[in-house]
Amino acid sequence: MKSKILLLAVVSLIAYSCNSRTEKKTTEMKLETAEQEPINLLERGEYLVDLGGCHHCHSPKVMTDQGPVPDPKRLLSGHPADEALPPYDKETAKGYALFSMGLTSTTGPWGTSFAANLTPDTSGIGTWSEAQFFKAMREGKSKGQDGGRMLLPPMPWQDFAKLTDEDIRAIFTYLKSLPAVENVVPAPIPPAM
Repeated sequence: MKSKILLLAVVSLIAYSCNSRTEKKTTEMKLETAEQEPINLLERGEYLVDLGGCHHCHSPKVMTDQGPVPDPKRLLSGHPADEALPPYDKETAKGYALFSMGLTSTTGPWGTSFAANLTPDTSGIGTWSEAQFFKAMREGKSKGQDGGRMLLPPMPWQDFAKLTDEDIRAIFTYLKSLPAVENVVPAPIPPAM
């Protein structure tokens, strides 16, 4: 009786091992196939911009029954140059982040920051090289330039720095394909003393 149980256990173990290897090989083959397919940089870039929530801060909004939504005429054009900041309590801003109604400007302990124009207009990223875009995304350098200031909150450049080169290139390619929107975003305002 013991030998039958032992034989059954050994056969079961062998059968399990064979199936386990087959499943692993199938999974590996599927991954290899998926990695070899060429990606469309524009589609991938649009996907990453949407997934990354770039419109939340970089697109001016229009009010709808559903609340504020990105203005399709000014997508990713940054804080509107003609939009004044509403009055706010400077003491409160020292301990909180206050967003404008359209979410394109934020005031906090660092001062007031304005979402950049990401369209290919010269007032946006129109004159940027791919290397500048990489520097902004990877190192948090404003306009992708050495010696300049760092990107300010709430821009999560530290998270974007973890993207692959291919993903950053896809985002840049997509942004360069957008309609250019002329909009000179205001300079940051230092914190109130």
